[in-house]
Amino acid sequence: MCEILIPIVLRASITLMVFALGLRVSISETTHLLRKPALLARSILSLNIVMPLCAMALVAIMNLDRTVTVALIGLSISPVPPLLPIKQLKAGGGSSFIFSLLAIEAVLAILFVPISVEIFNLAFSSNAQASPAAIASVVLLTILAPMGAGVLGRHAAPVFAGRIGKPVSIFAAVLLAGSLIPILIVAMPTVISLIGNGTLAAITAFTVTGLAAGHIFGGPKPENRTVLALSSASRHPGIAMSIASAGLSDERLLLAALLLYLIVNALVSVPYVVWRRRTNFQ
Repeated sequence: MCEILIPIVLRASITLMVFALGLRVSISETTHLLRKPALLARSILSLNIVMPLCAMALVAIMNLDRTVTVALIGLSISPVPPLLPIKQLKAGGGSSFIFSLLAIEAVLAILFVPISVEIFNLAFSSNAQASPAAIASVVLLTILAPMGAGVLGRHAAPVFAGRIGKPVSIFAAVLLAGSLIPILIVAMPTVISLIGNGTLAAITAFTVTGLAAGHIFGGPKPENRTVLALSSASRHPGIAMSIASAGLSDERLLLAALLLYLIVNALVSVPYVVWRRRTNFQ
């Protein structure tokens, strides 16, 4: 029963948090990048070209466990995770860039992910799969629909949206913690078993490369550098799971690999976030 209930609560909490974030965003903010073609092009370069190339290089030169290999490939071509804006806002990122990048990358994933999967399959003889319909379903349910509902709610009733935003976000955060803790407890022995043979080095290198690439391509504005750096280093674990699961017989190992990435990514990003908070809030 718990094995069924926990994933449902996890998805519901994420949906509520993205909805609460949408309540803070105007319609014009979600289309911000469409009016900034140079920044959009640099964002696509960092997210959709540099990071897959980084994953390809790590897989080619390091003797990684197969589970780590397919997880890294899946992460490198996945879009921005739906809860990342919380960290980006706290680090001083601009909301227009944050939410516009989240929405546009989600839409672009429907095209980029299947193409990227085919390229990786040819290069490494892997069995990953990603149909446009499957990717569209994930990004719609986890990003576009809840955020869109929040944005429309703010547009229709801004005062009401301002009142319910924080309570909904707090409630969702409690649900999220309650559903994640049991998963971490159960999966931790498997997570630990994956450590070794260059796994930590590969995940750390992937995260650091994302932070560096996004910071460089973010342009002259400090807040844009922060947003793109965190976006490039942090990818959607749900889409990575759906991409990579076709190439593995044991999804528990894949889940453990993705949890290990989330833990390492969070720890490695801390110094950058602290630095950017000091820079952006001066």
